[in-house]
Amino acid sequence: MSQKFRLADGGRINREKPISFTFNGNSYQGYEGDTLTSALLANGIHMVGRSWKYHRPRGIVCAGAEEPNAIFQMEPGTSRTIPNARGTQVELYRDLKANSVNCWPSLDFDLLSINGWFSKLMPAGFYYKTFMWPQSMWMQYEHFIRKASGLGEPPTKLDPDRYDHTHRHCDVLVVGGGVSGLMAALAAGKSGARVILADEQSEFGGLTLGSHQQID
Repeated sequence: MSQKFRLADGGRINREKPISFTFNGNSYQGYEGDTLTSALLANGIHMVGRSWKYHRPRGIVCAGAEEPNAIFQMEPGTSRTIPNARGTQVELYRDLKANSVNCWPSLDFDLLSINGWFSKLMPAGFYYKTFMWPQSMWMQYEHFIRKASGLGEPPTKLDPDRYDHTHRHCDVLVVGGGVSGLMAALAAGKSGARVILADEQSEFGGLTLGSHQQID
C-alpha cells in the first residue's frame, strides 16, 4: 500500500482523499486527481503490459492519449467492462479494477514471451506468407493468430448504463484547451461568435497551467 515513488508534496492531487484500487489482482492506493497510470507509478509499478507480437515487457512512456503501452481491461468480468482503455485517460476512482492485456497466464510470466527468442524468424508481416500454405488451413491458422495478437476482451453482457447526448452548433470550434486555445476562444468570443472550446482532458489549461492560475 506504500506509495514509495510519490513526491512528498506538489502535484495536482488531493492528498486528503486516498483511493484504493486493484491492478492485476493486487491492491494499491492513490489519491483523488490521479490517473490510473500516475497511481501505478507512485506505487512503483513500471511494467504494465506486453508488446503485440513478441510479448516483450512494456512500461508507461506518455501522459495522454498518445500512450501506446498502458492499455488495460477495466472492470474485467462485469457488465461495465471496457477493453483497451488507456490508463493515462482513466481517472482513478474508488475500488477501480484493472488488468493488463495481451499476456497469459500473467504479466510477469507470459508464455508467449517465448516469441522473442525467435524474433529473427518472425519479421513484420511474416504470417502473410508463412501461413498461406496449405490454403485450406488458413481458417485454422487465423484462429490462433488472432488469439495470440488480441488485446482486450469485448463485453459479453448488456451495458446497464444509459448515455445521453446533445447537439451543439457554433461559429468557431477551438480544439485544444491549452494556453493558446484559451486565448483563441476568448478572442473569438469577444468578436461575437458562438464558440465551443473542446479538450480531451478533464480541465483546461494544459500541462503548464494549474487549476487556480490565470492568464493576464
